[in-house]
Amino acid sequence: MNRIEFRGVSKSFPHAAGRMLLRTRMLEWFGAHKHERFFALRNVTFDLQDGESVALIGGNGAGKSTLLSLVAGLAAPDAGTVAVNGRIAALLELGSGFHPDLTGAENLVLNASLLGMSRRDTYAAMDSMVDFSGVGDFIHEPLRTYSSGMVVRLAFSVAIHINPDILIVDEVLAVGDHAFQQKSAAALRHLREQGKTLLFVSHSGAAVQAMCERALWLDHGQVVSDGNVKEVLEAYEGRSTVA
Repeated sequence: MNRIEFRGVSKSFPHAAGRMLLRTRMLEWFGAHKHERFFALRNVTFDLQDGESVALIGGNGAGKSTLLSLVAGLAAPDAGTVAVNGRIAALLELGSGFHPDLTGAENLVLNASLLGMSRRDTYAAMDSMVDFSGVGDFIHEPLRTYSSGMVVRLAFSVAIHINPDILIVDEVLAVGDHAFQQKSAAALRHLREQGKTLLFVSHSGAAVQAMCERALWLDHGQVVSDGNVKEVLEAYEGRSTVA
């Protein structure tokens, strides 16, 4: 079963930055003025099967974050089709949906609900979530009293407890202290052992090889290589060294 399918997917954004005058905006609306567009993805095609772990590799601006946003449903393609089958937990901007005036417990319940978890399941898993996050002494305090590390730990704990079919991870193992990074990595490995599908982004070659058996190399929005993680990573790192 394919969990993720991309077929000829392209995504672009306007090149213009900053504010535009009203007359410029009006001309654009009526087709008399067109801005050059930047293509973050061009004609990308791939499948991600159930239980597969795939790393997205490439330099800054390669299109990795855009691809993840399409999978997560945060954006729509300009051309081509994106199909996603199953519940997604997207570990992208951890804690971005939390409210500082709500307590940690209230944010936990709200965030779990937004991720598709029922209230009954949330309360059944709450003790486990709080224990994993390590913020138990502060769980009933307003989030504004938390450190940034505490917020990240709570958000990560919620995401891994919603029992996702597909897990999207963008550099989350690079945040927090060393102990949290080790704990996060162990949790992700456990989800892999359960047969969850993983789409993983990291600039750490060691983390990529530890988490994934396949890699998709993007460069300027196009697929350069798709195959065995060790072989693709060696080709990417060799090209980067020469460049």
